[in-house]
Amino acid sequence: MLGLRLLSGSGRGNRLRFLLMVAGSAIGVCCLAVVLAIPGILAAQDGRMAARNPDCDRVDYNGYCIGARGDSFELTRTDPYGSQPLTRVFVARGVRSIQPPPGLSQLPRAGEVFLSPQLREELKREPGLAQLVPGKDKGLIGAPGLAHPDELYAYVGVERRALDGAQRVTTFGTEDPPDETVEPSTLNILRFTLVGVVLLPLTVFLSVCARLSAAARSKRLAALRLLGLSRAGTQRVNAAETVAAALCGTFIGLCAYWIVNQCVSRTGLPGFKWYPSDGALPAPTAVTCVVGATTLAWFVGRSSARKAAENPLDVRRGAVEKSPSRWGLLPLFPGLGIVAAYCVLGALGRQPRDTGLSSFLLPLAVVLVGSGVVLTLPLLSRSLAGRMARSTRSLALGLAMRRNEVEPGGVLRVATSLVLLIFSASLVQGVLIELAQVSKNTSPVQLYRISLEGVSAEKQEAWERVKGVRAHIVVMDSWRDLGAAQPSGMISAVAATCKQLRSFVPEAGSCVDGRPIRLRDPNQGYDDIDKPGMEFPFHLRRGRQRHVMHVKLPQQEVVYRDYVGLPALSSGNVLLPPSFMPRGFRPEQATLVLVSSSAPATVRAVLDGVAGVDPTTEVDTPGIVVTALQQITVIKTLLAVGMVLGLVIGVAAYLVAATDRAVERRPQVTALTLLGARPRTLKAVQVAQVVLPLTVGLVLAVVTGKMAESSYLVTGGGAVFWDGDGVPLLLVCALGVVVVAALGSLPLVGRRIDPELIRRD
Repeated sequence: MLGLRLLSGSGRGNRLRFLLMVAGSAIGVCCLAVVLAIPGILAAQDGRMAARNPDCDRVDYNGYCIGARGDSFELTRTDPYGSQPLTRVFVARGVRSIQPPPGLSQLPRAGEVFLSPQLREELKREPGLAQLVPGKDKGLIGAPGLAHPDELYAYVGVERRALDGAQRVTTFGTEDPPDETVEPSTLNILRFTLVGVVLLPLTVFLSVCARLSAAARSKRLAALRLLGLSRAGTQRVNAAETVAAALCGTFIGLCAYWIVNQCVSRTGLPGFKWYPSDGALPAPTAVTCVVGATTLAWFVGRSSARKAAENPLDVRRGAVEKSPSRWGLLPLFPGLGIVAAYCVLGALGRQPRDTGLSSFLLPLAVVLVGSGVVLTLPLLSRSLAGRMARSTRSLALGLAMRRNEVEPGGVLRVATSLVLLIFSASLVQGVLIELAQVSKNTSPVQLYRISLEGVSAEKQEAWERVKGVRAHIVVMDSWRDLGAAQPSGMISAVAATCKQLRSFVPEAGSCVDGRPIRLRDPNQGYDDIDKPGMEFPFHLRRGRQRHVMHVKLPQQEVVYRDYVGLPALSSGNVLLPPSFMPRGFRPEQATLVLVSSSAPATVRAVLDGVAGVDPTTEVDTPGIVVTALQQITVIKTLLAVGMVLGLVIGVAAYLVAATDRAVERRPQVTALTLLGARPRTLKAVQVAQVVLPLTVGLVLAVVTGKMAESSYLVTGGGAVFWDGDGVPLLLVCALGVVVVAALGSLPLVGRRIDPELIRRD
């Protein structure tokens, strides 16, 4: 009760401090709610995808669907549309009625189509998409049937005979979605980043807000202790104030998050949009925010009042603070040990394979290193300040270093947020490097593979003439008797001319038309078991006629070079002239391979053209894993959100701490002014007090951050372990932080002298 009475009865300055604590807690809790809401949004999207997944509830003991007359059939196709997946569910309605999927009142009939709102908008902008979803628009898919508002999804009604390879469907809804919005392994990237980018700075920010006006409050608490209040009572008085501020700030922060969720969910983020209900905080999460913020405020309030409770006379008389405890180094060494071990394993080429253990150890190491850097700052600042104060002859530098020596805790409050900001920036660089390795398309061409099994010659010719296709080849597989006691080997033959070959690969040696030639790429493995002269049968068909074509492995070879990471051909294939094929006969087992430019617009035009010939065709696009691209887009967006939150928290913590420290330092600045110190000298003192300890902390943050980044890249399985290119950018950011801190220290020395500030002292 005494703590609550002090909130309203100790002057305007104290009430202003309380409001600042409330505002700071509100900002922190709002950021915390954003982080905690992300898993719920992803889970809600996965739940809706699972609820619409086609399934069969009549299965035998082997898990195969038991068919019945009148069943419906479905065929799902997912194609890349830029970096988004475009999903089409082709449905052939049966006589037996089934419950439609969520978002639909009925299944589409043949010639009808139901579209998602975003797909309907895309159809208005890109009329060519109508080839992918042929039929009459019968309505929109409701929100329960869509993962998110921007999803490109369609249900297309077709005749049963138009669906080759379709599956029976008797119900919609499974336990797990066919493709998760973000895979667990990819989600670990997000967790790892948010721990270092948001949660660590957030803890520091809430602690800074809870310790506003620490010196003035300590003197007031020391007076209460001298008046007879017990030690525990003194600590509880201070904790009651901080908890009351945190509690008010928590409710304001939760209300602010509700407003942010309602606004941002309707406008969306780049590549990531959700329904407002997905972002609503469940009761346990809201309770976690309330309990977490108030618990942190309680412990910070009690610990900050410990000195006033134990040594009230020292506090009232302004005694010199004790040296920071060396126990602050304890978290740093285990964290550095973990990241150093990963760096050594990466240097030796023995990167760890146990991703489960790494997903636990790396976030733990980041927390230990980040907190260790923070707790080490006062110790390093005091040691460095003492040495410089004893050796310097500069009055301004001497005053600044003596102040840091007797008050190392002030450095911790001001510099911590900026140091953690640079530490987090290094981690984000590592995450962006790993994502770039996954999503970067290094090949100038794009391949499209279409199975020719059951495809007519007219369709094949139409696909070969699709606008944007640069060249085409047909890859045939030789026949192999799997029932034989010793199954024979098999090879693949490429039916193409030398001109077509050169359109597929960047280099194709001395290729000569008119005769079979074996292809060899020095960068690919070569099967030496198949010797020249061996024969391999190829089964051909023309209508009902069948023919077996025997191909001998030729002696002649042509050395070619394929694109790295996206090979169109396999070393060891045989290049057959198209005239080598009997007239009118086509292979039974073959794949049509098309090639085009890798420009996104060209890829989209080719896919639209292929779908225009047959919208149910399955097209394999090597190098484009559309679900992975979507996940990377989501992760990058959430990562950008985390960086923005981290920047807001870091800057807010610095402004709050710097302003609070300036207010506390006014009596000392006034005393030095009355003693004759010039304003220029005092400004130099203020800048040196902040800049030098901050520089030490930033150097430590850059070194430890690069070690943590390298350990993350080592465990990521990518080709890049050491990010040398990111060091200059990190150093520029650190320099910018120093400049901002220096400029922020200049206005703290005013021209007006107020002796009242030192009258009581």
